[in-house]
Amino acid sequence: MNPRVKVLLTRRADCGDLPLPAYQTDGAAGLDLHAAVADSVTIAPGARRLVPCGVFIALPEGVEAQVRPRSGLALTHGVTLLNAPGTVDSDYRGELQVIVINHGAEPFVVARGMRIAQMVIARVEQAELVEVERLPESRRGAGGFGHTG
Repeated sequence: MNPRVKVLLTRRADCGDLPLPAYQTDGAAGLDLHAAVADSVTIAPGARRLVPCGVFIALPEGVEAQVRPRSGLALTHGVTLLNAPGTVDSDYRGELQVIVINHGAEPFVVARGMRIAQMVIARVEQAELVEVERLPESRRGAGGFGHTG
């Protein structure tokens, strides 16, 4: 098993009352992110809103944070995230924020402190692209979506 990645974190000054991102179970892959809105925000059906999470992180080089929707919000309310998964690069130092969209039939209220998204920490590699005249053959070839059955 790989050792845990150390992620430095600080809170926005007015967010001391909010929980820090946390794993909800021992086997959880994602840390829950909380809405750091000053007052409740209502998102109408079909509308989207940028929701701050009140935290800033510093990731080590070679690591990203993937910001993903919470399945319970999607199933129960039709609420998800645009640009999902969103990528937080290791050199980003701004506040974590999520773009919430309401695909449901009813307005959705984002309350301060509610679990609004999850963040998965993942190791990544940067590629070295090498331009060649021709790619090596493969069994699949140029078969597209659904081509493998």
